[in-house]
Amino acid sequence: MEYLQPVRVRVWGDRACFTRPEMKAERVSYPVMTPSAARGILEAIFWKPEFTWQVRSIEVLKPIRHFSMLRNEVNARANYRSSEGMAIGDKRTQRHTLGLRDVSYIINADVVTRPGVGEDSAKYRDQFRRRVEKGRCFHRPYLGCREFEAYFAKPTGDERPIDLDEPLGMMLLDMEFAGGPPHKPHFFQAELKGGCLHVPDYDFNRREDPHADAPARG
Repeated sequence: MEYLQPVRVRVWGDRACFTRPEMKAERVSYPVMTPSAARGILEAIFWKPEFTWQVRSIEVLKPIRHFSMLRNEVNARANYRSSEGMAIGDKRTQRHTLGLRDVSYIINADVVTRPGVGEDSAKYRDQFRRRVEKGRCFHRPYLGCREFEAYFAKPTGDERPIDLDEPLGMMLLDMEFAGGPPHKPHFFQAELKGGCLHVPDYDFNRREDPHADAPARG
């Protein structure tokens, strides 16, 4: 694996919800974006089987503010093998969401090439930067929930994280897929220092990415 200067991308949106896993009945967001959500945004902008993203840090640019809402959700999955469909009215339930509003972050991440890849990591880093400058993405990135769309752009250089130190509790770092299901989650003790969430190193040789065998996307 080869590490280069991290790429930086600014992402923002009107609403976000990065759900805490310990909350079962209701959706309650972490105060900041999680590394897994950040990686999902990066992959929505640019991804290929030859590399994976390793998030290094997340800078919080706006004060943390919350909103509360009720949403109609379906508490069952449709059986794709059945021709009868599913009566949504019988499966609908209301769930409360405590989310974040008017959010803005800078994601710092490394392009980590997989073992055996001969290409220089700088190639993928530069491709990502060109896509960001042109506003291109494979699909619309989102902020935790698909209905909370994310906007992205190159940082201007004038952004500064908020002045806030706060413990965030246990946060999902990554999922380990090696060995098949059940997949193993890895957590870390998250903490906001000076408005920045620093993400610990993770050995990507210990995990098999579920995208690894997917065809490349241009």
